[in-house]
Amino acid sequence: MEEEKQFDRVKQRSISEEMKKSFVSYAMSVIVSRALPDVRDGLKPVHRRILYAMNDLGMHSDKPYKKSARIVGDVIGKYHPHGDTAVYDSMVRMSQDFSYRYMLIDGHGNFGSIDGDGAAAMRYTEARMSKISMEMLRDINKNTVDFQPNYDGEEHEPTVLPSRFPNVLVNGGTGIAVGMATNIPPHNLGEVIDATIALIENPEITIRELMENYIFGPDFPTGAYLLGRSGIKQAFETGRGSVVMRSKVAVTELPNGKPVLTITEIPYQVNKANMVEKIASLVREKFIDGITDLRDESNREGIKIVIELRREVQPEVVLNQLYRLTAMQSSFGVNMLALVDGRPELLNLLQILEHYRDHQIEIITRRTQFDLKKAEERAHILEGMIIALDNIDEVINIIRASNDDAEASAKLNERFNLSQIQAKAILDMQFRRLTGLQRDRVESEYKELLLTIEDLKDILANHDRVLNIVKEDLIEIKTKFGDPRRSEIIEADIDMLDEDLIPVEQIVVSMTMNGYIKRTTIDSFNVQNRGGKGVKGMSTYDEDVIDQFLALSTHDYLMMFTNKGKVYRIRGFNVPAASRTAKGIPVVNLLNLDDGEVVKTLVKVHKDDEESKYAFFVTKQGIVKRVEVGEFESIRQNGKIAITLREDDELVAVRMTNGENEIIIGGDNGKAVRFKEDEVRVMGRSASGVRGFDVDGGKVVGVATDREGNYILAITEKGYGKRTELEEYRLTKRGAKGVKTVNVTDKNGSLVALRAVNGEEELLVISSDGTVIRTEVKNIGVYGRSTIGVRIINVGEGDVVASVAVIKPTETIDEDAEAVSEDDSLTAEVVAEELID
Repeated sequence: MEEEKQFDRVKQRSISEEMKKSFVSYAMSVIVSRALPDVRDGLKPVHRRILYAMNDLGMHSDKPYKKSARIVGDVIGKYHPHGDTAVYDSMVRMSQDFSYRYMLIDGHGNFGSIDGDGAAAMRYTEARMSKISMEMLRDINKNTVDFQPNYDGEEHEPTVLPSRFPNVLVNGGTGIAVGMATNIPPHNLGEVIDATIALIENPEITIRELMENYIFGPDFPTGAYLLGRSGIKQAFETGRGSVVMRSKVAVTELPNGKPVLTITEIPYQVNKANMVEKIASLVREKFIDGITDLRDESNREGIKIVIELRREVQPEVVLNQLYRLTAMQSSFGVNMLALVDGRPELLNLLQILEHYRDHQIEIITRRTQFDLKKAEERAHILEGMIIALDNIDEVINIIRASNDDAEASAKLNERFNLSQIQAKAILDMQFRRLTGLQRDRVESEYKELLLTIEDLKDILANHDRVLNIVKEDLIEIKTKFGDPRRSEIIEADIDMLDEDLIPVEQIVVSMTMNGYIKRTTIDSFNVQNRGGKGVKGMSTYDEDVIDQFLALSTHDYLMMFTNKGKVYRIRGFNVPAASRTAKGIPVVNLLNLDDGEVVKTLVKVHKDDEESKYAFFVTKQGIVKRVEVGEFESIRQNGKIAITLREDDELVAVRMTNGENEIIIGGDNGKAVRFKEDEVRVMGRSASGVRGFDVDGGKVVGVATDREGNYILAITEKGYGKRTELEEYRLTKRGAKGVKTVNVTDKNGSLVALRAVNGEEELLVISSDGTVIRTEVKNIGVYGRSTIGVRIINVGEGDVVASVAVIKPTETIDEDAEAVSEDDSLTAEVVAEELID
């Protein structure tokens, strides 16, 4: 029988339903009671309890510090039923000037550092409320907020603090709940208060107007730059967005000419020590080249990280790499989720300010009601005291004739129509109240109270007066605690910022057969007449010769095609700068090349060039292929397959085309073929291509397109060259053996380069010993296809032309440079050597 009764108490429940219900209860408990801040005061329960406990203990900003352990013990003993570590960690963060824009706790002792160092144990540190946190609890004892029982019902705690400033925006907040998270950035106190006042004065104000005139964006305690306004605008309008932060860096120069980068501000929530270690790691692994020294000279005065660079390094390039590869540039993901009436809501800027305004209206209304009630109660007592003073002899006689307080009180009530409270006040009245001076004071106090009561009632009856009081309180807070903005907002498009750091310059990128690469400005080479001796362009060693020579802009993309048919892409400014005679750095330090992989062809790609729809490939054996440029938009650090090469073949050149160009290919045998581009169908990246030119046992040495010019420029290995009109080359089908483009003899040697020109360009010719000549193409005569041409550069015994670059008029910097004679070229070389020294 007893077993049956016990069985009757067992309820059948689906385990899935029970788990669902229990988990939802748990999730809501975490959301409401732990992880998310209230939109009204911007505090989570743990922060609210810490401040309330400190206020209750009298640990105000003008009182001595007390042990942190005492505060933590009071919080967990009365209000927060969790571990002491959770409470102390929250308390520590509220006292860190790099975590809170306006610290709510004034800490004394070691409370951690921006390097990630932890705070000392709570038994060693001391704390008290900061001055601004006092404003969070001002008037809390005037029934301005609701209270609720604590976890054991023995104490009461506030459900929200009065918060006399918009703390939810001013200090922000971070929290992870179950299935949701919040990440509200801190803002400038003065800006937020101005925005709140503007909303009070104009309830129809828009977010755009708030952004343009009052609150411009987050203001982080660590300062730094905020890049652009698009992320801020999105966050303010929707509650979600991403704000890009960038370290503040000063670029200076040491007396010895070495550039120095000095970091003085870093992004919010970035560990400085880890950031410095990351920079050092990138330098060790040669991801960043040019840094010679790295020092962290930060102290109590502020952050100072010093980065010294090599003398020839362009500091903007290194700075750009640091921004791209380290936490010196970071993003803050804004997610303004907060509790509204106990429910989590994603809020935009205007909604947050509206909720805060409504909270302050309630605070002022409840405070006024409290003050009115106290004033009326005091006035009521004073009315009884005045009656007693007016009839003092009779009152004394009634009291003397009474046996006890109760009888005296009853007689007074009956005789003068007093209340119980007034009668008690009369009985408690001291004899000194009977003096004339005290009587005047009572009457004066009563009259003042009547005026106060009238004023308080007027406030409650007039909503505009309530709003004015809210504004006055906010202005008072701004006057006492307002400070200038720390995070400077840079007006820029984040997608373009890396480019904007780098000046637009015309450069020459050169690479040797052994894979040493560098960039040099165009004006390092003087304009000379054809036949000049040239100036030294690069020092080479161990029979290393110049293999690639390309003119482009620092903002152009440089695609590097390797012998294995892969392509890598970098910007012009990413190539390390060096002097004209310097050797450069190994290209393997710049790219993630595989074993045995060598860069064979450099191609420049102009940004937003509509004429560059396709990449046209030509190999040494005359194989051609056409690929859409879009295939190379996203190239990883380890490169992409550009063409599948056949055995014993390698890439010679790649040209950018528009789909309607004509292709001219020249071979070392002095012949060239001309055919329409569309004879080669568009293929995928991994295709091997089709026959484009029958080199007849030779090799391809040059490729040109009709859009590049009306003349074909041919250069031979002994330094001879000429221009030939393009129309002299008849159109054929792809795969043909071509027609003669230069008469190959022992005097001029085999063909080494073929380019298309208009005659307005300049020509850079470099020999295998590193000598460079820069001359104007118009100085080179126009001859027929069967001639040998004229001498362009004097090559020495056993020396040959190694590479040729054509500089278009738009790429020329010193167009007005004065031409020098052949004899003057020696002077230019001497000057160059002096500059090197």
